[in-house]
Amino acid sequence: MANIKELQTTLKFTYGLIPIVAGIDKFTNLLTNWADYLGSNVRSMIPVDAMIFMKAVGIIEIIAGVIVLVRPILGAYIVMAWLACIALQLIISGHYLDVAVRDLAMAIGAYTLSQLTKITTSQAKI
Repeated sequence: MANIKELQTTLKFTYGLIPIVAGIDKFTNLLTNWADYLGSNVRSMIPVDAMIFMKAVGIIEIIAGVIVLVRPILGAYIVMAWLACIALQLIISGHYLDVAVRDLAMAIGAYTLSQLTKITTSQAKI
């Protein structure tokens, strides 16, 4: 049976690497055309082209992933909030509701990472 540290490490690499990969893909669009996920409500509010906006999003995601790898508690909270915001934007737009549900589930996983990291950190001090 996996111990808490192994679970925490697995989640740390999951929530560290996936945002980095998704962030890099905002520049290549190999996985999907990321601009399609912007609702018309967001497109009308941003002062730049959707692709430029998504590249800025990519940079933020890369930074968030790196923070998870270096400071897992802080990074987990950042990724959790980021995923919840993405889900909220998708729900408001009325599109990609399946992705919104997935992102909410992933946000719960990021919260779990923060809590497991707190446990492993406190155990290490004992």
